[in-house]
Amino acid sequence: MSVDLKALQTIEQTLEPAVIERIDAAADRIAAAKERGGKVAVVTGSGPNVHEGVTTLIAELMRVGVVDGVSTSSAVIAHEMGGVLDKVKRVLGDALGLPPDILPRGGEFELTLMEDDALASMAAEMPLDMALIEKLKQTPGKTIIKAAGNLGYPMGLWLERLALEVLAVARAHGMSFEEAAGHGADERTMIGRGAATGLPVLVTIPQLVGGGAIGLAIGDSISITERASRLAHMLGSADVIIESAVALTQEIHDGPLETHTGHGLWAAWQKHWTYSLEGKTLIRMDLDPALETVWQAERHSSAVQEAIAKGLPKTKLFKVPFRMEMSGFARHDGSLPIIADIGVAWPLLAQRVAARLGLTLEFMSYPQQTEPGQVMREAIVREIKPLQREKMLDRIKTGVRREA
Repeated sequence: MSVDLKALQTIEQTLEPAVIERIDAAADRIAAAKERGGKVAVVTGSGPNVHEGVTTLIAELMRVGVVDGVSTSSAVIAHEMGGVLDKVKRVLGDALGLPPDILPRGGEFELTLMEDDALASMAAEMPLDMALIEKLKQTPGKTIIKAAGNLGYPMGLWLERLALEVLAVARAHGMSFEEAAGHGADERTMIGRGAATGLPVLVTIPQLVGGGAIGLAIGDSISITERASRLAHMLGSADVIIESAVALTQEIHDGPLETHTGHGLWAAWQKHWTYSLEGKTLIRMDLDPALETVWQAERHSSAVQEAIAKGLPKTKLFKVPFRMEMSGFARHDGSLPIIADIGVAWPLLAQRVAARLGLTLEFMSYPQQTEPGQVMREAIVREIKPLQREKMLDRIKTGVRREA
């Protein structure tokens, strides 16, 4: 999906001027960092980041050299392995004779709609219940676009089984699961682009649960300590960190090895490697207006820092639902909140950064509720393919031989 400046202008008109000013300020900071040779890291959640095309846009920003590393959730890794988005047909499970106790709430079962050659390729790797597939095709239901894999048959089951092989390969070659899977993934995904260019794409520790067996395999591929260290090195090397619709960032950006607002004091005390968020830009895209309230309170009166100094409960002090990540974010001098739908904010930010740096983007995301967004989602379903097992094995094997 190419850049449509007219569509972006229409999207921009839906935002308040104050939000546009924040997006402009964020673009200025990112462009300035890149112009001086700095790095940009992105911390993404799942859910809307996939549905709005944001993860695909981030992969494009990795391609053109804007984004230098990504942390995300195990669910996003699973979806990217399945091709980001796919079409499924939802059918009531009782019409298929499936036991109701294994079905999710609502009692629906999904058929992943695939081309015959893709289905044949999958059948070569695992047994398929072709009778069930035919029954799903013939039974009345509804077709939707959703995050790829997950509970759709056979894609979801195929990914569950493939996870064990990816885990074995990752362990054999000293890789994270994300890197190993990336070698077989479409390069328009974050893991595919990361593996192709040597950029880190890592699941954060708070986001390990998700994606079924894939989440478990990701957690088993490298130790918690190594994962924390790799994430810390990625964030420590970044001049700008962008957080996109993600929870629990207090445990991500200022975790056990960060000294400015985090808990790295004792690691530093013992002369272990640590890093600091001080002097960095911390941009957060979030729809929660409470983030703006707390951020403004800190800017006007250092209220968050004062509450921490006095040991006061921040939820009662600010009289808003207080999430832990608001504390470190609000107290950070370089923080910048963008209170907006990420489906709207990301394309506007990406285009501004590209324009400032003279870059040409070959893909642009758009809000899914818009006509360009619907076209974009159809294009992702059609063009971004699931992980190719043979490609993964060949690239890793070839790479190992080259290093030897």
